[in-house]
This record gives sequence, C-alpha cells and structure tokens, in this order.
Amino acid sequence: MSAAATFVVEHPGLGSDRVPLRATVRQSLTMAFRGLLKIKHNPQQLFDVIVLPIVFTVMFSTIFGGAIVGDVAGYLPLLIPGVLVQVAVAASVTTGVQLREDLDRGVFDRFKSLPIARIAPLAGALLANAVRYVVATVITVAVGVAMGYRPESAVGLAMACVLIVIVAFTLSWIFALMGVLLDKASTVQGVSMLVLMPLTFVSNALVPVDTMPEWMRKCATANPVSHLVSAARELASGGAAGPQIAATLIGAAAVLAIFVPVTLRTYMRRT
Repeated sequence: MSAAATFVVEHPGLGSDRVPLRATVRQSLTMAFRGLLKIKHNPQQLFDVIVLPIVFTVMFSTIFGGAIVGDVAGYLPLLIPGVLVQVAVAASVTTGVQLREDLDRGVFDRFKSLPIARIAPLAGALLANAVRYVVATVITVAVGVAMGYRPESAVGLAMACVLIVIVAFTLSWIFALMGVLLDKASTVQGVSMLVLMPLTFVSNALVPVDTMPEWMRKCATANPVSHLVSAARELASGGAAGPQIAATLIGAAAVLAIFVPVTLRTYMRRT
C-alpha cells in the first residue's frame, strides 16, 4: 500500500510534522479565500485588470485595424483573442510583485506560527489571483462586444477564456519564483516586464507573423503565447483547435512540472 502524500508543516518549538495532502489542499483553499477577501476590501487591486483590457482593445484596434484588414470591425476577431491572452499574462506578473511585498512586510512570517502546511499561504495567494485573470477576460470580451465583436461560437470563446485563465495561473508560478528570489518588489516588476514584453509582443497576438523578419517569425512561431492565441482564435471561430490546445496544455504542464517544485523549495528555504 502506498503512503499518502504529505507536506511539511513546522510548529515553533515542536520540530516538524507532516500534513496530509488533503489537509494541505484544504488549507491552500482557505488561504485563497483570505486572498479573495483582501481583494474585496481593497478593490483597487483590480484596477489594472479593468483598465488594461479597455486600453489595449481600443488602442490596438484603432492603430492596427485599418492597416491589417482594412477596418476595425474586421480586425476584432483577430484582436480580441490576442488581447485576452496579453492582459491575462500581464496580470500574472502582479503575482510576483505582491508576493515580494508580502514577504517584505513579514506577512508570511506570521503564517509560520500557524499549524498549517508551509506551502498553503503561497499556493493560496496564487489561487486567489486567478480572480484577476477572470476579471481581465470578462472585461476584454465586454469591450470587444461593445465595439462590434461577435464570436462565431460563444461556447468556444468561453472555452478559450478558461484555457487562458489556466495558462495565466501556470505562468504565475514563474513570476512567483522571481518574487521569492529577488530582494525588491521594483526589481521583480522590472525583470518580469523584461520577460513579459517579448513573450507577448513577439507573437501572433496582434499582427500576422508573416509580416515579421525571418528570425523574428521563427521566434514568434515557437512562442507558446502564439499557440495559445491560435487556440483561442480557433475556439472562438468554432474551428477545430485540437493541435493548438494540446500544444498549449503540454507547455503549461511542463511549466508546472518545473516551476512548482522549484518555487516551493525556494520559498520554503528563504522563509
């Protein structure tokens, strides 16, 4: 009979005990609920995921719409999936910044005195941030519809939004690692933006890759963001997005397999 999975929880003066996986999940969800309460009492945390979708959708449709397809209305079916991905990925950057700020304020130090798994506060914080990705996708779709966007498959668009939220949560583990490793929130923000900019703009999110120089086209084609955008477009148009979805989920699974254990070990070592 295999032993149940356990996680370490430390009690001051008592050494270390083991927390069963089920209890760890329950504690992580409890900490996630705490994070949602923080957002409820401080809705300013949603400012960027409300404003950014509006700015991106209006600005990019106005700038690129006429140049790429001749008018804004014809560009929206290409743009909205791209903006959905961009704003969700951008929202995941905040995870690392908030984590660093909480570490600096000693928030996680206070959790050490509680009889909970050490990973629960971290996992809970990342889960709570998923609400930001949901808000970003809803606002983006709403702005697109207000501008005349009509997806061919509403169900497909909803599936695309779910896929995007999953990927954004996956990427948040990368930025969480930066939040644990780097010493200042401003440094986390700067390094995260250096990762974010080429990841989102050197892709097919806003423009066809055919218009790019050859070296950039190869980078954009290999970019996992391009696979996610392609999957979202196919789903919203009612097409068969199987290969793109598979590539996206495989990439997300690989990121989780690498960065979840690394982030957890680094977090537990540095706290």
